[in-house]
Amino acid sequence: MTKELGDFIEAAGLKSYDPLAISNIYKKHPKRLLKRLWETLLPISLFLIGVGFEKILGILKNEKRAKERANEFTRLLVDLGPAFIKAGQALSTRPDVVPQLVLEELALLQDQLPGFEPELALECIKEDLGTNYKNIFKWFQKEPISAASLGQVHQAMLMNGDKVAVKIQRPGLREQITLDLYIVRNIALWLNKYVGLIRSDLVALIDELGKRVFEEMDYLNEANNGEKFAELNKKNKKIAAPKFYREFTSKRVLTMEWIEGVKLTNINGVKRLGIEPNNLIEIGVNCSLQQLLEHGFFHADPHPGNILALKDGRLCYLDFGMMSEVTTRSRTGLIEAVVHLVNRDFEKLSKDFVKLGFLSEEVDLNPIIPAFEKVFSSAIDMGVSKMDFKTVTDDMSGLMYKFPFQLPPYYALIIRSLITLEGIALSVDPNFKILGAAYPYFARRLMEDPDPQLRQSLKEMLFEGNTFKWTRLEGLILSAAKQKEIDLNNLMDQVLDFLFSPKGGLLREELVNTIAERFDIFNLYTMKTINKRLPKRFQSTSIKDSLINDKSFMDEIEPIQKLLKILQEMPEFNRDLIINKTKRILKEPMAMEMGLNIANRVTKKSVVRAIKLAAGVEQ
Repeated sequence: MTKELGDFIEAAGLKSYDPLAISNIYKKHPKRLLKRLWETLLPISLFLIGVGFEKILGILKNEKRAKERANEFTRLLVDLGPAFIKAGQALSTRPDVVPQLVLEELALLQDQLPGFEPELALECIKEDLGTNYKNIFKWFQKEPISAASLGQVHQAMLMNGDKVAVKIQRPGLREQITLDLYIVRNIALWLNKYVGLIRSDLVALIDELGKRVFEEMDYLNEANNGEKFAELNKKNKKIAAPKFYREFTSKRVLTMEWIEGVKLTNINGVKRLGIEPNNLIEIGVNCSLQQLLEHGFFHADPHPGNILALKDGRLCYLDFGMMSEVTTRSRTGLIEAVVHLVNRDFEKLSKDFVKLGFLSEEVDLNPIIPAFEKVFSSAIDMGVSKMDFKTVTDDMSGLMYKFPFQLPPYYALIIRSLITLEGIALSVDPNFKILGAAYPYFARRLMEDPDPQLRQSLKEMLFEGNTFKWTRLEGLILSAAKQKEIDLNNLMDQVLDFLFSPKGGLLREELVNTIAERFDIFNLYTMKTINKRLPKRFQSTSIKDSLINDKSFMDEIEPIQKLLKILQEMPEFNRDLIINKTKRILKEPMAMEMGLNIANRVTKKSVVRAIKLAAGVEQ
């Protein structure tokens, strides 16, 4: 074992991130600590002193110079090593901590470093797998095909002929990471204590980073994640994941199936496979939303090298080191927030941010509500399908930096995931809008999901006060219909379940009123049409001068016509489906009650109209 691999056995033996254990280790090794402090704090201090002087002198007010400094900061993090690169990536999704200009530069931070010597990689295989690499692989390409901050990847072939990718961790990585995390955490402690401008708990941020980096450094954990991802997506015939070879995998060596594919950003390469790139983007967006809102287990690093187009039309996800989980409550909360955003209910939207953990319950929401309105109103006016996600997140970043927001770790990873996904999509289609692509999925979930909170959100979406909004229902179904995976049979069942449930009373009442009014308008329009065709001496003046005309009649029935057209265009729409749903409706006791109420109201209106006609009152 080399000296580099043998240094600080205690740190190398840490199975999980433990700040106290790390502190105890490096207190025993002051020389190594002081050496690394000199290597890190000196360049950081010199950089901060330079920035401080330029700020005092007003030089940083020049946007070009400020951008240059932000770029220097990014390059400095790369020079300082893996822990600092990971810290920069974590900060790139934290608008509550970092100003917008720095965020933009950190978002470009590349997790790429030069590879290490092949001999060290082969020694790691021998140490972890207990045998010489020649006993495992028929051939092994010693030069890595790619290298990142945590490890590098080699191509190889197993003895049984399977072609594989072998990821090997950097020598001494755990020791270097733990030492750097110890230093960064103590810097965060000092900043939290003495720099009052920083509201967020930087120590908690570093601890979350430490936890995630330790998970990434455990390749057994990555194999678990990959297999879980494959299991959750096994019913999705458009998604693929590599096979993992457990017998040749350890904490520092990961052996998985070699995947032949094309990066999504290689548009010509994708087209040569006979695949339309936009179709793959749609598959990727739907898969990401399914991971986020159905599975609650999502890929947090879907960069171009981690998603490949396969020749059979599937998308294959790679690299499962950075995965995250979202609780059921948070998933539901995100959909509720979308509903309140679309409905422009900024008061409820601000309360959603409290429920989701962005704001503490003690925060005064009064100044935040108009700020939300200012940020979102113009975007909503454009329509959800035209919303620019980057513009919205940039505006939100400024808002979060101004007000006392604290981003939950899962949200930071969601934003990172969606921004990365949008970046890939924009390379394929410059006009791509991820919010527009995502909304049909939200609409489908809102209409299909039996979750009680989402049933309430559906009600909020369809009603304004006690008034039922046909146009909102039309828009929701139109959006949901864009989803190729929509289950029309299930969707109609969910709608009927809600309609005839105890909580559907308000909707039933509104439907009775709406249908009765449409019948009445139809009756009046029919009477007017018949009246026009009668000889003039028999025509009723009161009906002739009626306010109802062809245009107003069409306006009244247009929403219903649109809904029927949307349903008819769905692939699953057929005569048997309508017959089955009609049979179900006829069996519902409340449907009979609704029918009687409609007949009663139409009859009453007809009687009143007959009396008015007899009296010569204008209709």
